[in-house]
Amino acid sequence: MKSNRIFFTILLFIVIATGAAGCAASEKSSVNKPVGGGADPVVYEVLARALMDGISPNVVGIKPLDNVFNVSMSDFSIELFKKGISDKENSLISPLSVMLALAMTANGADNETLAQMEALLGGGIPLNELNEYLYSYAQRLPSGEKSKLSIANSIWFRDDDNRLHIEPDFLQRNADYYNAAAYASAFNAQTVRDINNWVKSNTNGMIKEVLCEIDDAAVLYLINAVVFDAEWAHVYDKANIGESVFTNIHGARQNVDFMRSSESRYIDDGMATGFVKPYVSGYSFAALLPNETVSIEAYIESLTGDRFLAALERARDTVVSVSMPKFGYEYEISLKDPLISLGIPNAFRQADFSKMGSSPEGGLYIEEVLHKTFISVDELGTKAGAVTMAEIRPSSAPSQIRVQLDRPFIYAIIDNATSLPIFIGTVMTV
Repeated sequence: MKSNRIFFTILLFIVIATGAAGCAASEKSSVNKPVGGGADPVVYEVLARALMDGISPNVVGIKPLDNVFNVSMSDFSIELFKKGISDKENSLISPLSVMLALAMTANGADNETLAQMEALLGGGIPLNELNEYLYSYAQRLPSGEKSKLSIANSIWFRDDDNRLHIEPDFLQRNADYYNAAAYASAFNAQTVRDINNWVKSNTNGMIKEVLCEIDDAAVLYLINAVVFDAEWAHVYDKANIGESVFTNIHGARQNVDFMRSSESRYIDDGMATGFVKPYVSGYSFAALLPNETVSIEAYIESLTGDRFLAALERARDTVVSVSMPKFGYEYEISLKDPLISLGIPNAFRQADFSKMGSSPEGGLYIEEVLHKTFISVDELGTKAGAVTMAEIRPSSAPSQIRVQLDRPFIYAIIDNATSLPIFIGTVMTV
Protein backbone atom coordinates (compact mmCIF):
# COMPACT_ATOMS: atom_id res chain seq x y z
CA MET A 1 0.00 0.00 0.00
CA LYS A 2 3.01 2.30 -0.13
CA SER A 3 2.97 2.98 -3.84
CA ASN A 4 2.61 6.63 -4.79
CA ARG A 5 -0.82 8.12 -4.32
CA ILE A 6 -2.74 9.04 -7.43
CA PHE A 7 -5.86 11.09 -8.02
CA PHE A 8 -8.83 9.24 -9.43
CA THR A 9 -12.30 10.41 -10.29
CA ILE A 10 -15.73 9.12 -9.49
CA LEU A 11 -18.67 10.09 -11.67
CA LEU A 12 -21.59 10.95 -9.42
CA PHE A 13 -25.02 12.30 -10.24
CA ILE A 14 -26.35 15.04 -7.96
CA VAL A 15 -29.97 16.08 -7.51
CA ILE A 16 -30.55 19.19 -5.39
CA ALA A 17 -32.48 18.18 -2.27
CA THR A 18 -33.05 19.49 1.23
CA GLY A 19 -30.65 17.84 3.69
CA ALA A 20 -29.53 17.95 7.28
CA ALA A 21 -27.27 20.52 8.80
CA GLY A 22 -24.26 18.79 10.22
CA CYS A 23 -20.70 18.76 11.48
CA ALA A 24 -18.24 21.49 10.75
CA ALA A 25 -16.14 18.74 9.18
CA SER A 26 -18.34 18.86 6.09
CA GLU A 27 -16.87 22.15 4.90
CA LYS A 28 -16.21 22.26 1.17
CA SER A 29 -12.89 20.63 0.38
CA SER A 30 -10.26 22.27 -1.78
CA VAL A 31 -9.62 18.84 -3.29
CA ASN A 32 -13.18 17.55 -3.76
CA LYS A 33 -14.20 20.00 -6.45
CA PRO A 34 -17.74 19.69 -7.84
CA VAL A 35 -18.01 20.61 -11.50
CA GLY A 36 -21.45 21.55 -12.81
CA GLY A 37 -24.74 21.77 -10.94
CA GLY A 38 -28.38 20.77 -10.79
CA ALA A 39 -29.01 17.34 -12.25
CA ASP A 40 -25.84 17.43 -14.37
CA PRO A 41 -23.05 14.94 -13.62
CA VAL A 42 -20.59 16.01 -10.95
CA VAL A 43 -17.01 14.82 -10.80
CA TYR A 44 -15.18 14.63 -7.47
CA GLU A 45 -11.42 14.27 -7.17
CA VAL A 46 -10.73 12.17 -4.09
CA LEU A 47 -7.33 12.33 -2.42
CA ALA A 48 -7.13 8.61 -1.80
CA ARG A 49 -5.68 5.53 -3.45
CA ALA A 50 -7.95 3.08 -5.22
CA LEU A 51 -7.59 -0.34 -3.62
CA MET A 52 -9.66 -1.94 -6.38
CA ASP A 53 -6.82 -1.50 -8.88
CA GLY A 54 -6.57 -4.88 -10.62
CA ILE A 55 -9.78 -6.07 -8.98
CA SER A 56 -12.87 -6.10 -11.15
CA PRO A 57 -16.20 -7.70 -10.29
CA ASN A 58 -16.55 -11.32 -11.39
CA VAL A 59 -19.75 -12.57 -12.94
CA VAL A 60 -21.74 -14.15 -10.13
CA GLY A 61 -24.72 -16.45 -10.17
CA ILE A 62 -28.22 -15.09 -9.79
CA LYS A 63 -29.99 -16.84 -6.93
CA PRO A 64 -33.77 -16.72 -7.44
CA LEU A 65 -35.55 -14.95 -4.63
CA ASP A 66 -37.80 -17.28 -2.66
CA ASN A 67 -39.83 -17.48 0.52
CA VAL A 68 -36.75 -18.37 2.57
CA PHE A 69 -35.11 -15.06 1.68
CA ASN A 70 -38.30 -13.01 1.91
CA VAL A 71 -39.13 -14.27 5.39
CA SER A 72 -35.58 -13.87 6.70
CA MET A 73 -35.32 -10.34 5.28
CA SER A 74 -38.71 -9.39 6.72
CA ASP A 75 -37.78 -10.82 10.13
CA PHE A 76 -34.52 -8.87 10.15
CA SER A 77 -36.31 -5.69 9.02
CA ILE A 78 -39.01 -5.77 11.68
CA GLU A 79 -36.72 -6.77 14.53
CA LEU A 80 -34.24 -4.05 13.59
CA PHE A 81 -37.11 -1.56 13.35
CA LYS A 82 -38.34 -2.52 16.84
CA LYS A 83 -34.87 -2.15 18.34
CA GLY A 84 -33.87 0.96 16.42
CA ILE A 85 -36.76 3.38 16.89
CA SER A 86 -37.47 5.99 19.53
CA ASP A 87 -40.71 5.81 21.49
CA LYS A 88 -41.13 9.60 21.66
CA GLU A 89 -39.82 10.99 18.36
CA ASN A 90 -40.07 10.37 14.64
CA SER A 91 -37.91 7.42 13.59
CA LEU A 92 -36.82 5.90 10.31
CA ILE A 93 -34.72 2.81 9.64
CA SER A 94 -33.56 1.46 6.26
CA PRO A 95 -33.22 -2.30 6.77
CA LEU A 96 -31.79 -2.62 3.25
CA SER A 97 -29.00 -0.16 4.00
CA VAL A 98 -28.12 -1.83 7.30
CA MET A 99 -28.31 -5.30 5.74
CA LEU A 100 -25.94 -4.39 2.91
CA ALA A 101 -23.41 -2.67 5.20
CA LEU A 102 -23.37 -5.63 7.61
CA ALA A 103 -23.29 -8.23 4.83
CA MET A 104 -20.21 -6.52 3.39
CA THR A 105 -18.67 -6.62 6.87
CA ALA A 106 -19.63 -10.28 7.33
CA ASN A 107 -17.50 -11.19 4.31
CA GLY A 108 -14.52 -10.54 6.56
CA ALA A 109 -15.86 -12.62 9.46
CA ASP A 110 -15.05 -16.20 10.48
CA ASN A 111 -15.91 -18.80 13.12
CA GLU A 112 -18.40 -17.72 15.82
CA THR A 113 -18.49 -14.11 14.61
CA LEU A 114 -19.56 -15.34 11.17
CA ALA A 115 -22.09 -17.76 12.65
CA GLN A 116 -23.75 -14.99 14.68
CA MET A 117 -23.90 -12.66 11.67
CA GLU A 118 -25.37 -15.40 9.46
CA ALA A 119 -28.01 -16.10 12.11
CA LEU A 120 -29.02 -12.42 12.37
CA LEU A 121 -28.76 -11.34 8.75
CA GLY A 122 -30.14 -14.43 7.03
CA GLY A 123 -31.83 -16.47 9.73
CA GLY A 124 -29.09 -19.07 9.28
CA ILE A 125 -28.67 -18.72 5.51
CA PRO A 126 -24.96 -19.34 4.79
CA LEU A 127 -23.12 -16.15 3.87
CA ASN A 128 -22.21 -17.33 0.38
CA GLU A 129 -25.92 -17.86 -0.34
CA LEU A 130 -26.90 -14.58 1.35
CA ASN A 131 -24.43 -12.76 -0.91
CA GLU A 132 -26.17 -14.30 -3.92
CA TYR A 133 -29.64 -13.47 -2.59
CA LEU A 134 -28.72 -9.85 -1.89
CA TYR A 135 -27.07 -9.49 -5.29
CA SER A 136 -30.22 -10.82 -6.97
CA TYR A 137 -32.45 -8.63 -4.80
CA ALA A 138 -30.50 -5.46 -5.57
CA GLN A 139 -30.45 -6.26 -9.28
CA ARG A 140 -34.22 -6.74 -9.33
CA LEU A 141 -35.14 -3.54 -7.53
CA PRO A 142 -36.73 -1.29 -10.17
CA SER A 143 -35.48 2.18 -10.96
CA GLY A 144 -36.87 4.53 -13.58
CA GLU A 145 -37.25 8.18 -14.46
CA LYS A 146 -40.04 8.90 -11.99
CA SER A 147 -39.35 6.09 -9.54
CA LYS A 148 -35.66 5.95 -8.74
CA LEU A 149 -33.74 3.76 -6.32
CA SER A 150 -29.96 3.79 -6.15
CA ILE A 151 -27.51 1.85 -3.99
CA ALA A 152 -23.83 2.61 -3.44
CA ASN A 153 -21.20 0.88 -1.30
CA SER A 154 -17.70 1.93 -0.34
CA ILE A 155 -14.89 0.74 1.91
CA TRP A 156 -12.32 3.17 3.32
CA PHE A 157 -8.99 1.94 4.76
CA ARG A 158 -6.28 3.63 6.77
CA ASP A 159 -3.32 3.79 4.38
CA ASP A 160 -0.71 2.47 6.78
CA ASP A 161 0.91 -0.96 6.29
CA ASN A 162 2.15 -0.80 9.87
CA ARG A 163 -1.42 -0.76 11.18
CA LEU A 164 -3.55 -2.69 8.68
CA HIS A 165 -3.28 -5.46 6.11
CA ILE A 166 -6.32 -6.09 3.89
CA GLU A 167 -7.17 -9.53 2.55
CA PRO A 168 -7.58 -9.36 -1.27
CA ASP A 169 -10.39 -11.95 -1.17
CA PHE A 170 -12.39 -9.65 1.11
CA LEU A 171 -12.15 -6.89 -1.49
CA GLN A 172 -12.96 -9.29 -4.30
CA ARG A 173 -16.13 -10.64 -2.69
CA ASN A 174 -17.39 -7.14 -1.95
CA ALA A 175 -16.62 -6.09 -5.50
CA ASP A 176 -18.40 -9.17 -6.87
CA TYR A 177 -21.62 -8.98 -4.88
CA TYR A 178 -21.87 -5.36 -3.73
CA ASN A 179 -19.97 -3.40 -6.40
CA ALA A 180 -18.10 -1.78 -3.52
CA ALA A 181 -15.43 0.82 -4.23
CA ALA A 182 -12.44 0.77 -1.89
CA TYR A 183 -10.16 3.67 -1.02
CA ALA A 184 -6.92 3.84 0.96
CA SER A 185 -6.60 7.19 2.67
CA ALA A 186 -4.66 8.99 5.37
CA PHE A 187 -7.62 9.04 7.78
CA ASN A 188 -7.15 12.73 8.42
CA ALA A 189 -9.37 15.78 7.97
CA GLN A 190 -9.20 15.35 4.20
CA THR A 191 -10.56 11.81 4.53
CA VAL A 192 -13.47 13.15 6.60
CA ARG A 193 -14.28 15.54 3.75
CA ASP A 194 -13.91 12.79 1.15
CA ILE A 195 -16.23 10.42 3.02
CA ASN A 196 -18.79 13.13 3.69
CA ASN A 197 -18.71 14.22 0.04
CA TRP A 198 -19.23 10.58 -0.98
CA VAL A 199 -22.20 10.33 1.39
CA LYS A 200 -23.71 13.62 0.23
CA SER A 201 -23.29 12.69 -3.41
CA ASN A 202 -24.70 9.19 -3.05
CA THR A 203 -27.76 10.36 -1.11
CA ASN A 204 -28.58 13.18 -3.55
CA GLY A 205 -27.74 15.71 -0.85
CA MET A 206 -30.31 14.39 1.63
CA ILE A 207 -27.61 13.36 4.11
CA LYS A 208 -24.68 15.74 4.10
CA GLU A 209 -22.25 13.93 6.38
CA VAL A 210 -21.72 10.86 8.47
CA LEU A 211 -18.43 11.82 10.14
CA CYS A 212 -17.25 14.82 12.16
CA GLU A 213 -13.78 13.43 12.81
CA ILE A 214 -11.90 10.16 12.60
CA ASP A 215 -10.76 8.61 15.85
CA ASP A 216 -7.10 7.63 15.84
CA ALA A 217 -8.07 4.04 16.68
CA ALA A 218 -10.23 3.60 13.56
CA VAL A 219 -8.66 1.66 10.67
CA LEU A 220 -11.58 0.94 8.35
CA TYR A 221 -15.10 2.14 7.44
CA LEU A 222 -17.70 0.23 5.45
CA ILE A 223 -20.46 2.51 4.14
CA ASN A 224 -23.73 1.92 2.33
CA ALA A 225 -25.98 4.59 0.84
CA VAL A 226 -29.54 4.06 -0.40
CA VAL A 227 -31.66 6.71 -2.14
CA PHE A 228 -35.36 6.53 -3.05
CA ASP A 229 -37.08 9.26 -5.08
CA ALA A 230 -40.50 8.52 -6.56
CA GLU A 231 -43.67 10.27 -7.68
CA TRP A 232 -47.12 9.12 -6.68
CA ALA A 233 -48.99 7.27 -9.42
CA HIS A 234 -51.63 9.97 -8.89
CA VAL A 235 -50.22 13.21 -7.49
CA TYR A 236 -52.34 15.45 -5.32
CA ASP A 237 -53.69 18.75 -6.59
CA LYS A 238 -54.46 21.79 -4.45
CA ALA A 239 -58.09 20.80 -4.02
CA ASN A 240 -56.95 17.62 -2.23
CA ILE A 241 -54.82 19.43 0.33
CA GLY A 242 -56.24 21.11 3.41
CA GLU A 243 -55.38 21.88 7.01
CA SER A 244 -56.51 19.53 9.76
CA VAL A 245 -55.47 18.48 13.27
CA PHE A 246 -52.79 15.89 14.07
CA THR A 247 -52.52 14.72 17.70
CA ASN A 248 -48.93 13.86 18.52
CA ILE A 249 -47.48 11.24 20.87
CA HIS A 250 -47.58 13.72 23.77
CA GLY A 251 -51.28 14.43 23.23
CA ALA A 252 -50.72 17.90 21.78
CA ARG A 253 -52.88 18.97 18.84
CA GLN A 254 -51.10 20.33 15.77
CA ASN A 255 -52.61 22.05 12.73
CA VAL A 256 -50.90 20.65 9.64
CA ASP A 257 -51.55 20.16 5.92
CA PHE A 258 -53.27 16.87 5.10
CA MET A 259 -53.42 15.18 1.68
CA ARG A 260 -56.69 13.41 0.79
CA SER A 261 -57.23 10.69 -1.81
CA SER A 262 -59.12 7.52 -2.63
CA GLU A 263 -57.00 4.38 -2.74
CA SER A 264 -57.84 0.86 -3.82
CA ARG A 265 -56.10 -1.45 -1.31
CA TYR A 266 -57.22 -1.63 2.31
CA ILE A 267 -55.34 -3.27 5.20
CA ASP A 268 -56.96 -4.66 8.36
CA ASP A 269 -54.92 -7.08 10.48
CA GLY A 270 -57.18 -6.98 13.52
CA MET A 271 -55.04 -4.55 15.49
CA ALA A 272 -54.53 -1.86 12.86
CA THR A 273 -56.04 -0.58 9.64
CA GLY A 274 -54.28 1.06 6.74
CA PHE A 275 -53.80 1.32 3.02
CA VAL A 276 -51.37 0.81 0.17
CA LYS A 277 -50.72 3.78 -2.13
CA PRO A 278 -48.67 3.18 -5.31
CA TYR A 279 -45.84 5.23 -6.76
CA VAL A 280 -45.35 5.52 -10.52
CA SER A 281 -43.71 2.12 -10.93
CA GLY A 282 -42.41 -0.69 -8.81
CA TYR A 283 -42.97 0.76 -5.33
CA SER A 284 -45.81 1.64 -2.97
CA PHE A 285 -46.36 3.48 0.29
CA ALA A 286 -48.01 1.38 3.01
CA ALA A 287 -49.48 2.87 6.21
CA LEU A 288 -50.71 1.11 9.35
CA LEU A 289 -52.77 2.95 11.99
CA PRO A 290 -53.24 1.05 15.29
CA ASN A 291 -56.84 0.80 16.44
CA GLU A 292 -57.90 3.37 19.04
CA THR A 293 -57.79 0.71 21.76
CA VAL A 294 -54.23 -0.32 20.82
CA SER A 295 -51.26 1.87 21.67
CA ILE A 296 -48.63 2.29 18.99
CA GLU A 297 -46.06 0.82 21.40
CA ALA A 298 -48.18 -2.33 21.87
CA TYR A 299 -48.74 -2.66 18.15
CA ILE A 300 -45.05 -2.37 17.30
CA GLU A 301 -44.24 -4.92 19.99
CA SER A 302 -46.73 -7.34 18.42
CA LEU A 303 -45.22 -7.07 14.93
CA THR A 304 -43.20 -9.89 13.44
CA GLY A 305 -41.80 -10.38 9.98
CA ASP A 306 -44.52 -12.92 9.15
CA ARG A 307 -47.29 -10.69 10.48
CA PHE A 308 -46.07 -7.69 8.51
CA LEU A 309 -45.89 -9.67 5.25
CA ALA A 310 -49.29 -11.23 5.92
CA ALA A 311 -50.92 -7.83 6.48
CA LEU A 312 -49.72 -6.64 3.08
CA GLU A 313 -50.52 -9.89 1.29
CA ARG A 314 -54.08 -9.84 2.64
CA ALA A 315 -54.76 -6.23 1.67
CA ARG A 316 -58.29 -6.12 0.25
CA ASP A 317 -59.21 -4.51 -3.06
CA THR A 318 -61.80 -1.91 -2.20
CA VAL A 319 -62.23 1.86 -2.22
CA VAL A 320 -60.70 3.47 0.88
CA SER A 321 -60.77 7.18 1.65
CA VAL A 322 -57.32 8.28 2.83
CA SER A 323 -56.08 11.36 4.63
CA MET A 324 -52.45 11.74 5.67
CA PRO A 325 -50.25 14.65 6.69
CA LYS A 326 -47.31 15.95 4.75
CA PHE A 327 -44.21 15.12 6.72
CA GLY A 328 -40.46 15.19 6.54
CA TYR A 329 -37.64 14.66 9.04
CA GLU A 330 -34.17 13.30 9.69
CA TYR A 331 -33.17 10.53 12.07
CA GLU A 332 -29.86 9.28 13.44
CA ILE A 333 -29.12 6.32 15.68
CA SER A 334 -26.23 4.18 16.85
CA LEU A 335 -27.13 0.56 16.08
CA LYS A 336 -24.37 -0.91 18.24
CA ASP A 337 -26.56 -1.83 21.22
CA PRO A 338 -29.56 -2.92 19.09
CA LEU A 339 -27.36 -5.23 17.01
CA ILE A 340 -25.69 -6.69 20.09
CA SER A 341 -29.12 -7.44 21.57
CA LEU A 342 -30.26 -8.94 18.26
CA GLY A 343 -27.53 -11.55 18.40
CA ILE A 344 -24.10 -10.45 17.12
CA PRO A 345 -22.19 -9.53 20.31
CA ASN A 346 -19.00 -11.14 19.06
CA ALA A 347 -18.75 -8.70 16.16
CA PHE A 348 -18.37 -5.89 18.70
CA ARG A 349 -16.30 -7.73 21.31
CA GLN A 350 -14.45 -11.00 20.72
CA ALA A 351 -14.62 -10.61 16.94
CA ASP A 352 -12.98 -12.77 14.31
CA PHE A 353 -12.63 -10.67 11.17
CA SER A 354 -9.50 -12.48 10.05
CA LYS A 355 -10.94 -12.82 6.53
CA MET A 356 -11.14 -9.02 6.34
CA GLY A 357 -7.55 -8.30 7.25
CA SER A 358 -5.12 -8.07 10.13
CA SER A 359 -3.38 -5.52 12.30
CA PRO A 360 -0.33 -5.80 14.56
CA GLU A 361 -2.44 -3.90 17.10
CA GLY A 362 -4.79 -6.86 17.55
CA GLY A 363 -7.82 -8.52 16.01
CA LEU A 364 -10.32 -6.35 14.15
CA TYR A 365 -13.77 -5.66 15.60
CA ILE A 366 -16.75 -3.35 14.97
CA GLU A 367 -16.61 -0.31 17.21
CA GLU A 368 -19.77 1.40 15.91
CA VAL A 369 -22.60 1.09 13.39
CA LEU A 370 -24.08 4.51 12.68
CA HIS A 371 -27.37 4.84 10.77
CA LYS A 372 -28.70 8.13 9.38
CA THR A 373 -31.94 8.58 7.42
CA PHE A 374 -34.00 11.30 5.75
CA ILE A 375 -37.58 11.33 4.41
CA SER A 376 -39.93 13.84 2.81
CA VAL A 377 -43.51 12.94 1.88
CA ASP A 378 -45.59 15.56 0.07
CA GLU A 379 -48.18 15.95 -2.67
CA LEU A 380 -45.74 14.96 -5.44
CA GLY A 381 -44.23 11.85 -3.93
CA THR A 382 -41.50 10.68 -1.57
CA LYS A 383 -37.77 11.27 -1.20
CA ALA A 384 -35.85 9.10 1.24
CA GLY A 385 -32.18 8.49 1.91
CA ALA A 386 -30.17 6.30 4.24
CA VAL A 387 -26.53 5.81 5.15
CA THR A 388 -25.11 3.01 7.29
CA MET A 389 -21.47 3.10 8.39
CA ALA A 390 -19.57 0.41 10.26
CA GLU A 391 -16.35 1.53 11.95
CA ILE A 392 -13.63 -1.10 12.39
CA ARG A 393 -10.82 -0.94 14.96
CA PRO A 394 -8.05 -3.28 16.14
CA SER A 395 -8.59 -4.63 19.64
CA SER A 396 -5.46 -3.09 21.16
CA ALA A 397 -5.27 0.15 19.24
CA PRO A 398 -3.18 2.77 21.02
CA SER A 399 -5.23 5.09 23.17
CA GLN A 400 -5.43 8.61 21.88
CA ILE A 401 -3.61 11.13 24.06
CA ARG A 402 -4.61 14.77 23.72
CA VAL A 403 -2.94 17.92 24.97
CA GLN A 404 -4.84 21.13 24.46
CA LEU A 405 -3.07 24.31 25.46
CA ASP A 406 -6.23 26.15 26.43
CA ARG A 407 -4.96 27.69 29.68
CA PRO A 408 -1.64 29.23 30.87
CA PHE A 409 1.39 27.07 30.06
CA ILE A 410 5.19 26.99 30.10
CA TYR A 411 7.34 26.58 27.03
CA ALA A 412 11.05 26.22 26.29
CA ILE A 413 13.44 26.15 23.40
CA ILE A 414 16.02 23.51 24.23
CA ASP A 415 19.36 22.21 23.05
CA ASN A 416 18.76 18.63 21.89
CA ALA A 417 22.12 17.32 23.07
CA THR A 418 21.67 18.46 26.64
CA SER A 419 17.98 19.34 26.83
CA LEU A 420 19.00 22.60 28.39
CA PRO A 421 16.67 25.47 27.73
CA ILE A 422 17.90 28.13 25.36
CA PHE A 423 14.66 29.98 26.02
CA ILE A 424 11.99 29.24 28.58
CA GLY A 425 8.85 31.15 29.32
CA THR A 426 5.17 31.13 30.03
CA VAL A 427 2.06 31.99 28.06
CA MET A 428 -0.52 33.53 30.37
CA THR A 429 -2.65 35.21 27.74
CA VAL A 430 -2.86 35.26 23.96
